[in-house]
Amino acid sequence: MRTTAPSRTLRRTFAGVGVAVALLAATVTACDEAAPSAEGERGAQARPRWNTAPASVAAVGDSITRGFDACSVLADCPEVSWATGSDPAVRSLAARLLGEAEVPARSWNYAVTGSRMADLPGQLAAAAAHRPGLVTVMVGSNDACRPTASSMTPVAEFRAGFERSLRDLRAASPDSQVYVSSVPDLQRLWEQGKDSPMVRQIWKLGICQSMLAEPLSAAAGATARREQVRARVVEYNEVLREVCAKDELCRYDGGAVFQYPFAADQLSHWDWFHPGKDGQARLAELAHRQVTSAQPPR
Repeated sequence: MRTTAPSRTLRRTFAGVGVAVALLAATVTACDEAAPSAEGERGAQARPRWNTAPASVAAVGDSITRGFDACSVLADCPEVSWATGSDPAVRSLAARLLGEAEVPARSWNYAVTGSRMADLPGQLAAAAAHRPGLVTVMVGSNDACRPTASSMTPVAEFRAGFERSLRDLRAASPDSQVYVSSVPDLQRLWEQGKDSPMVRQIWKLGICQSMLAEPLSAAAGATARREQVRARVVEYNEVLREVCAKDELCRYDGGAVFQYPFAADQLSHWDWFHPGKDGQARLAELAHRQVTSAQPPR
């Protein structure tokens, strides 16, 4: 049977339509696979972003954030605090972010000398009442600085305290950003003062005995004790990093304070352990660099 020309034309037409439909379907499928869904776009847009210019600052922590022994013996000196101080020689984080004139009205310091991780929830509760743009946290030194190495805060307890603190803050002030400083390297501070007879006498008054007792002893027990304290500080910092990483508005300093090579002239000339004014200024500089960075430290 012969095929007429109109029949051949009709078949070619249907064949062309089929190819076009197949190409259109493939194109639509590829677009569906390549393009993000509207739900995905909304999720990306809803993810909180770090604000490099927070409008207010609240500080929590221990004696370092209170400026202890930075101005006079056995006394707090919050005006030189790295976080919220007003002393122009330090240029605190708050002063750098807000301007010196705004520090009194838009910054608050709830740190308490001698505080440990167990005290952090209460301090954060007070800070959260202001709904601050940024909360600075520096805690852990006193958890390691105990009368003996065996009385240091257990790592699991330290972790539970920090997790609870962030959880409570989020419930009270969900939009507050948190900047977490690492715990300083206490062994380096021991190295800076141990060779001075005057400093050794001061340390006998009871400063951080888990690290500073028998400062010149090279006996196996003393060496092991100091190494144990340093190892605990490293573990605390790992906890701070891990817990902070789970909160999208929390930024850990990447170990910047722990790694900073504090020298003797940056320490308090009253106890040769806490930061003096120059040390406080270095802490403020480190924090400002981290807080205003577009990306968190690696």
